[in-house]
Amino acid sequence: MVRRTDTRQRMLDTAADLFQTQGYHATGLTQLTTAGGAPKGSLYFHFPGGKEQLAAEAVRLSSERTGTLLETILNDAPDPAAAIDRVVDALAGFLTESDFQRGCPLATVALDAAASSEPIRAACTDGYSSWHGILSGYLAGRGLSDGDADELATVVLAAIEGGLLLARTRRDLAPLRAVAAHLHTTLDREFS
Repeated sequence: MVRRTDTRQRMLDTAADLFQTQGYHATGLTQLTTAGGAPKGSLYFHFPGGKEQLAAEAVRLSSERTGTLLETILNDAPDPAAAIDRVVDALAGFLTESDFQRGCPLATVALDAAASSEPIRAACTDGYSSWHGILSGYLAGRGLSDGDADELATVVLAAIEGGLLLARTRRDLAPLRAVAAHLHTTLDREFS
């Protein structure tokens, strides 16, 4: 027998994957329930706010998972430049393993639905803020002032997001690799 929480979690996992690859509007309710192995009525049982609630929660789940990965990579790296190289390597791996279908787990939904849905916008904002905080805290812990760490974290996050978008669109890792090279130079300069 499938427990209620198993069905809910399976639906969240499925939604996170589908929204990341297809976006919010291109993913239908039938696809969400079928791929999640659940009857259609279970969507509203587990997510009374419907697809919008499911999307906001899936974005939060994806954000948390990516944040955990980011923290692990940063904590295991010997220095900031190596940390960024490892983050970019991980993201490049996700892109190539998915045949360029899975870039940032928030960007597709943010671009597709954040302007028309406050819960989805808030979930995307919280996700990006969380990642920014992880990066900023890491950089401050390596000796930058809080203000400089905050500013550099913004640059790093924006550059990587842009590199991911270009790499996914072009189906080529070159833009992401170029971003990594420039960030590596910037970080070497900041921490030398």
